[in-house]
Amino acid sequence: MPLQGGHERPGRSPAVSGRPAKRSFTIGGHRTSISLEAAFWDALKAAAAEEGVPVSRLIARIDAERAGCGLSSAIRVWLLARFRDGAQ
Repeated sequence: MPLQGGHERPGRSPAVSGRPAKRSFTIGGHRTSISLEAAFWDALKAAAAEEGVPVSRLIARIDAERAGCGLSSAIRVWLLARFRDGAQ
């Protein structure tokens, strides 16, 4: 994208600049929609694969553990904590 003076802005990867994608799941017998950016969906799928569970089961577990925040936010925080724990 051009800036003033004709300079180009460095390209951003879709994971950084992409809009959230909405997906629907059934959790505890209720349908819900979750909006996450592509990088978070990819990380969530990888985490579920590493744990040997379907994404929907991992989402249900995160849902059961969350305390007073939205599910999309809880998933992002859970993934960040998982990343930090693995980086130590």
